Amino acid sequence: MYSRVCFISYHELGLKGKNRSVFVQRLVENVRFVVDDDRTKVRKISGRLICEAPEGVDIPALAQRIAQVPGVASVSVADVVGRSFDEITARVVAVARTAIQATNAQTFRITAKRSNTDFALTSRELNERLGSAVVLQTGLKVNLTQPDLEIRVTVVGGKTYISAEKIAGAGGLPVGSSGRLISLLSTGIDSPVATWRMMRRGAVCIGLHFSGAPVLTDASIRLVHEIGEVLEHTGGLATIYAVAFGDIQREIASTVYPGLCVLVYRRVMLKVAAALAMRERAAALVTGESLGQVASQTLENIVATSHGIELPIFRPLIGDDKHDIVSDAQRIGTFDLSSRAAEDCCTLFMPRQPETRVTLERMEEACAMLDIDLLVEQAFDAMTERTYRCNR
Repeated sequence: MYSRVCFISYHELGLKGKNRSVFVQRLVENVRFVVDDDRTKVRKISGRLICEAPEGVDIPALAQRIAQVPGVASVSVADVVGRSFDEITARVVAVARTAIQATNAQTFRITAKRSNTDFALTSRELNERLGSAVVLQTGLKVNLTQPDLEIRVTVVGGKTYISAEKIAGAGGLPVGSSGRLISLLSTGIDSPVATWRMMRRGAVCIGLHFSGAPVLTDASIRLVHEIGEVLEHTGGLATIYAVAFGDIQREIASTVYPGLCVLVYRRVMLKVAAALAMRERAAALVTGESLGQVASQTLENIVATSHGIELPIFRPLIGDDKHDIVSDAQRIGTFDLSSRAAEDCCTLFMPRQPETRVTLERMEEACAMLDIDLLVEQAFDAMTERTYRCNR
């Protein structure tokens, strides 16, 4: 007889030296939180985690959910047997036959490891003997470099775990190990990816969205909350605040030189984010800017809009091209949502020819025409919030 579990590997956590146990325990807690089932057990075992679910739970679906948790390098659905070589061999051959039917595999390799030195066979002997049994009983051919099928066999903690599929995890560090951040979150492709990248570095993210309401509809607010529901699966999104920014934009557009409007919008947004960070005890801001991607993201304009913001501003996409960013958006599941048409503040009161290389002096002159502190207060008055399931 055998049972099935989620066999969870982590990588970067294993490099943490004396602090490793703190990071691993945090990952255990985060996996438990995302699984959200008191009947399911998550435990540490020799450099890995095991998630054991009760009968009737869809283990492959559970593995997919766990793979989204930052800190998880990979997840395998593993069959669990004892340490008898005959029992191990029978299960490995059964796994190989199932894979042949599912994928029409022609070649294979065995990757066996033993964490218990009291086990009778070495890892190499396990590879050779199990491989011979699979060849004899299934007709598969051995290919050690590019096999159609890789069967992993791990002997650890008095049991043997056998798997043939590996789901790539989010990687990085567990949420809660790197503080709190305010992330400027739009409905576009870039900022959800930037937010996700900071979550996988262990940060708890608090989203801040600026809509074009009341001048435009609140469609972007509804869409950004849908994006939030996707990011929620990481366990790293605490809240999304939404600001009806349309009236503030109207005031800016009627006061400053048109070519500078977008940059002044950005400055005010960063001021609002910095004020929110103080309230939420967040240590830095996050944006989805990529150098040179649009007019407001030239080096000169980034410097000008960021001037006077005392908190660090993280830009995890700054050196990426659009292909890299789209690839991550597809990976995390936000791309289709971000591809929907939804008017937000980015489309409101746009100049025909925005400045691409503003000087700091001109930027300060434009901002001096406005009462920025009052605009920040107005933004807070026009702010709503929605909380998400977050373990931290």
